[in-house]
Amino acid sequence: MHERTAFAQPQDELAARLRALQDLSGLGVRALARDTGLSSSSLSRYLNGQTVPPWPAVVALCRLVKRDPRPLRPLWERTSNPLPAPPRSSRQVRPPTRNDLPRDVPDFTGRAERLAAVLAAVDSHRVVSVDGMAGVGKTCLAVHAAHRLTADFPDAQLYVDLHGFTEGRPPLDPDSALRTLLGALDVPSEKVPQEGVEQLAACWRSELARRRVVVVLDNAADADQVRPLLPGAGPSVALITSRNRLLGLDEVPPVSLDVLTPEESARLLARASGDPGGPDGRLAREPESAAEVLRLCGHLPLALRLAAARLRHRPGWTVGILVERMAQGASEFDTAFAMSVRQLNRAQARLFRMLGVLPGASFDEYLAAALADVPLHSARTMLEDLLDAHLVQQPTAGRYRLHDLVHQHARRAAAEQDPAAERERALGRVLDYYVHAAAAADAAMPLLSPGRPPSAGRPPAELPRFPDKNAAFTWLTTEYGNLLAAFETAAAAGADRHVCELPRFLRAYFARRCGTTHLNVLFERSLAAAERLGDPLRLAEAHSDLGFARYNAGRMAEAAAAYEAAAARLSQAGDAPAEAELAMRRGYLSWDAGHVEEPLALFRLAGRLYEKAACPTGAAHAAASEGWALLQLGHREEAAQRAREVLGIPHTDPAGPPALTARITLGVAIAHEEPDRAAEHLHQALSLARDDRHLHNQAWCLNCQGVALRQMGRYQEALASHREAFALLDELFEEHWKIHFLNGYGETCRLAGLPDEALRLHRQALELAPGLGNRYEEALAHEGIAIVLDETAPAEAAEHRAAGRAVLEQETLTWEAKRSAAARCGPSRWS
Repeated sequence: MHERTAFAQPQDELAARLRALQDLSGLGVRALARDTGLSSSSLSRYLNGQTVPPWPAVVALCRLVKRDPRPLRPLWERTSNPLPAPPRSSRQVRPPTRNDLPRDVPDFTGRAERLAAVLAAVDSHRVVSVDGMAGVGKTCLAVHAAHRLTADFPDAQLYVDLHGFTEGRPPLDPDSALRTLLGALDVPSEKVPQEGVEQLAACWRSELARRRVVVVLDNAADADQVRPLLPGAGPSVALITSRNRLLGLDEVPPVSLDVLTPEESARLLARASGDPGGPDGRLAREPESAAEVLRLCGHLPLALRLAAARLRHRPGWTVGILVERMAQGASEFDTAFAMSVRQLNRAQARLFRMLGVLPGASFDEYLAAALADVPLHSARTMLEDLLDAHLVQQPTAGRYRLHDLVHQHARRAAAEQDPAAERERALGRVLDYYVHAAAAADAAMPLLSPGRPPSAGRPPAELPRFPDKNAAFTWLTTEYGNLLAAFETAAAAGADRHVCELPRFLRAYFARRCGTTHLNVLFERSLAAAERLGDPLRLAEAHSDLGFARYNAGRMAEAAAAYEAAAARLSQAGDAPAEAELAMRRGYLSWDAGHVEEPLALFRLAGRLYEKAACPTGAAHAAASEGWALLQLGHREEAAQRAREVLGIPHTDPAGPPALTARITLGVAIAHEEPDRAAEHLHQALSLARDDRHLHNQAWCLNCQGVALRQMGRYQEALASHREAFALLDELFEEHWKIHFLNGYGETCRLAGLPDEALRLHRQALELAPGLGNRYEEALAHEGIAIVLDETAPAEAAEHRAAGRAVLEQETLTWEAKRSAAARCGPSRWS
């Protein structure tokens, strides 16, 4: 009678079943991988229970030994889906805890005293600095300590490489580092201050003060670089690593690392190489050669692990052979790296060298394929081999990076072995890839209408696939730093087509997520590139895009100038989609400037141009904007009819610009006549904006909902909706956007019996509007103040009423007609 083995986890049981299949085959891992068509490294992880295999891999193993795979299916499904998905909230689902820490090495050796010192410093000061020479194990120790601290700091475990000593790349400036860290905490970038390291640091400290977070600040250049990144009040902790002692951080206790002791080095070499130990082990049989390996590695953990990897993957080697290969190198690091590279085949070694030219911090298999100009499956296989050789790291699934020292070696090897022309072509393929991949992501989350396909460079053979806008948004978020690095590289290389086109494919991403500072800088440089190219259409689009960036930053006069320049050049280019896009943008700017008839005419012009260009999405958005403008002017029935027409068109994205604008317009337009139906439309619009994770549009929906509820006489509900909208606007940290909502909120407060609050809001609008050039809201603010003061201060009320008339006296419509606006809703951010 046999006892059934009890397994702690389904994954352990599945791995045991797979090992049983291997036993039946009688094959080693490499032979089994060859006969099943699997990667040997992947198969090893499946058999050890480190990774759950895909079902086809299970089937392949079963078929090899002529076993039916179906009995394993229930176990595989339990392993692949260990827990049911949590129920989705009607509001936003709380994201899982962020953990960016690199993998903790399983062969962590020695350092007991230093580890205790790090943990003690964290306990007493909440910050510690680990310093030492390159390759001495600073990052390894800090990451190991951070993993030990994870349970005590459950809100997030963050990691950022500050690139203090990365060859060919300047240290990460505190501004970029803080934005990266705030993004990792899922702080909406609209909430992040747009300018000033001190403001960013204050925002970062504020976020840490209410969380329990451990953050590893790796590879710092100096104290000035890292000082703004340190936590302030609160429980969060930071672990810093640097090749320099950070003497400027007097308040931070240092922990200095030296090389490993000979005993620790020997233990690490044995553990990392898989040596069984005892008299039968290779190291024990060749003690002199083993000691020479330790000497050549300089007792540095990184070099020791690279040497050990060669022994582990070359069972036929003696330790003496390893010494001979290492002795051919010029230094401990280059010896170890070059020795590892020499074990690669020609294609693998070429890819490794090419990786040295990458401008970004991390990459995926698609970029590797484009870089080396090889098929995707070949790149994937070669990356697996480089990963096994410890020449490439995999911080997360599907993402790869090179350690700084390895990156340096790859760059030097490429410079020595590859002609300059070939390196330039490889870098050109990288720039081509980022432009075309960004264009593919942009097409999955269009802003107004599909843009022109990229013309810069040659499209790579394969690009990532984006089934929906969320997949595209995730890719853009992951690659954002690399996209900016590619932009800088293109600018330095004089690749003006890439510089001109890349920012255009980031517009939808910026509209949904990012603040305006980077947007303006990118388009300023894109315009300069377009001027050098001298193409009228490119130059017109660049001026239009810069105007769009200026408008989003509240720089209305500059936006108007840019739009004028774009219009002048479009008259030469004759491109209908570009003209339509410009007409839409000018329409919203014209409305903010206080004009009444011109915006309507521009929206209608945009609609005709989009129809001419056979762009139904753009035409629908123009029609929705026309309805919105009619609503602002009090033409409820016309606005409602236009909105219904737009909603009657099939929309691939119900949260996109046309449908959302039309639904909001209709909800406010029918608030008097059909309050229940109006509330339904506005609630649906808000739900769509929340599902889309677009904070600005959520605020817009809430404000419009407040306007509609006020018109229904439901003042308390209206106030609650306005307050929620302004809470979101406070998170956005773009004060100029409040101008579109303040007067409507003030009118609700007045009708709800809160005259003091109404007066405060109208005065706030009056302070903002002139500086933004928003004449319409300036006039509304004067009128709102006048209405509140009519009974208590009639003389001052008369002054404000006259000032409001003076602001818009150049318009053809009377002030009374403008006052009759049914809603003061503000525009979307798609303009």
